[in-house]
Amino acid sequence: MPSDRDRRRAIDTAASMYLAEEALDMSLLAERLGVGRATLYRWVGNRDELLGTVLAEATERTYRKAMSQASGEGPEYVIDVFGRVMRSVDSSTELRALTKREPMVFIKLALMPGAIESISASIAAEILQSQVDAGQLTLSLSPQVLGQALVRICDIHLYAPLLGREKAEIETALDLIALLLGVPRV
Repeated sequence: MPSDRDRRRAIDTAASMYLAEEALDMSLLAERLGVGRATLYRWVGNRDELLGTVLAEATERTYRKAMSQASGEGPEYVIDVFGRVMRSVDSSTELRALTKREPMVFIKLALMPGAIESISASIAAEILQSQVDAGQLTLSLSPQVLGQALVRICDIHLYAPLLGREKAEIETALDLIALLLGVPRV
């Protein structure tokens, strides 16, 4: 059983490779960590699991930063957070390098159930619940169900270029979020 420290070191090194826009090569990662490939796989699972973990952690950081910078209350706050997240993701050179290098891997990791969707939906529900608790938002669905729906809407429109569109459709996603929250978008 790997120690938490060993697993963390492997994830952090993989994240450094991602941020340097390098391909995540498990042999190279094992070499950098000074361990064999079998040990690395015991620590972090397969390559897709590790890349999913790296991207899920980056997703959480992106949401947390957007939450701390967003303004407004209720629906306006929710829309501002999602707009900030999508614009940040759309402008990420590291993510652009990954999607250019491995579009199908990214589509599988980002658009299928897994670590990225799980953290995104959880934080979306947290955002919605915080506004409900503050008396700034009334929902007709549970924060969990609506949060997951908002994440899916954002994903499809944000990653539109990977699905055959010219560019990300961020404004369309934000219009749909406003519609689901029952407010006009200014």
